[in-house]
Amino acid sequence: MAKSLRSKWKRKMRAEKRKKNAPKELARLKTVLGQGEKGEITMKDVAEIATVVPAEKVKEKPQDVDMQEDDADVGKMDLDTKRNKKTMLDNQGQYPGWMNQRQMKKVKAKRTSKKGKPKKGKAW
Repeated sequence: MAKSLRSKWKRKMRAEKRKKNAPKELARLKTVLGQGEKGEITMKDVAEIATVVPAEKVKEKPQDVDMQEDDADVGKMDLDTKRNKKTMLDNQGQYPGWMNQRQMKKVKAKRTSKKGKPKKGKAW
């Protein structure tokens, strides 16, 4: 995908724009950071260039044991549905969301085809 001449040209032009603007962005970032050492920095200046996160949120660490257990649960995937690896169907007979129609048709053809049974349609 994205192999047309138009998209190639747009990608090329975006890269040129990044190269052209990189020195300006770097200089601007350095000036903002330089002002930060003096204590003269305002959050509005930084917000234009980078995403601002409050210091309390960065320094904050979970100290409760209950919260750490909840975080461990969040990291795991929900595997409520069992999926057959050969047919790719779950327990409700549904294919995965990432599978396209052509792949579904191919898997179904493998599953339903029998060696003795001829295929439907005209045999040219």
